[in-house]
Amino acid sequence: MATYYIRIPDPDRARTSGTFAFHSQSAPGMAEELQEALAGPGLFERWRDSQDDPELVDPELGPVDPAARVTGEGDITFDLVAHTSLSGDILRHRLRLLAGKAWELRDVRY
Repeated sequence: MATYYIRIPDPDRARTSGTFAFHSQSAPGMAEELQEALAGPGLFERWRDSQDDPELVDPELGPVDPAARVTGEGDITFDLVAHTSLSGDILRHRLRLLAGKAWELRDVRY
């Protein structure tokens, strides 16, 4: 299981990053949204269904980790810590859906 340290330097920008963007106003709220995106299929399925041909979406982008846990803290910038067995590629895909380019991967520990 890896631990990913993520910074959301401009939460307002992350909330306006697209169709699947974060909605939460707080770091714990964004942590909860990311945890749901990692632990369950909802975000991936909504994204896949929005594609021109959902059947052509690579199923390798769809794994979930029901044991994933994410915490968040901060007031102006948000720091999230995600513990998951999912690969970095999957984490990055989910974060791009939720925050566009408005996030930074600060560190990874295995």
